[in-house]
Amino acid sequence: MNRMEDSDASVVTQVLAGDRDAYRILVERHSRAIFRLAFRMTGNEQDAEDVVQETLLRAYRRLNRFESRSTFSTWLYRIAVNCSVDFSRKRRHEDDRQVACEREADDPVLSVPSTDPSAERLMMSAEVREKVEATMNTLSEKERAAFVLRHFEGQSIEEIARALGVKANAAKNNIFRAVQKLRRALEPVVG
Repeated sequence: MNRMEDSDASVVTQVLAGDRDAYRILVERHSRAIFRLAFRMTGNEQDAEDVVQETLLRAYRRLNRFESRSTFSTWLYRIAVNCSVDFSRKRRHEDDRQVACEREADDPVLSVPSTDPSAERLMMSAEVREKVEATMNTLSEKERAAFVLRHFEGQSIEEIARALGVKANAAKNNIFRAVQKLRRALEPVVG
């Protein structure tokens, strides 16, 4: 185990021993990573914040179920993926999604920085962004989660497999299928 996880394990022990304030350390240490994952899963900043809140609350309530078979961060990622999936399902059923134009304007991950963009470049980046977003929405929940964990969060195949509760080969297959779908969708746009 690395030093961070030793610290996480000792903080978990403190919380379970009755020091509820110690949980704040875990929140501060992991909330940004959970937010990044949730944002990429939900595509919306407010929804991602809600997912972070729900993830941290679920983790706190279930802290006694944490087993040191995996790292605390992997366990937390699994909860975050499940919360993101639950939240996305709930949103779809409520049919309360924001308009794509509003999301694009507020989307810090998908905005393309440029000092002097040409009209053609702006049009191309908007088209690529739309294709990526549309294709990400067509991925299965496991494909999307695996892709985000691998390509945005830099997780290893083993960590992704543990976070998704699947075998390493299944995690690889989910990532591969997601990449293939994105390539097919972007091929007409980027040549």
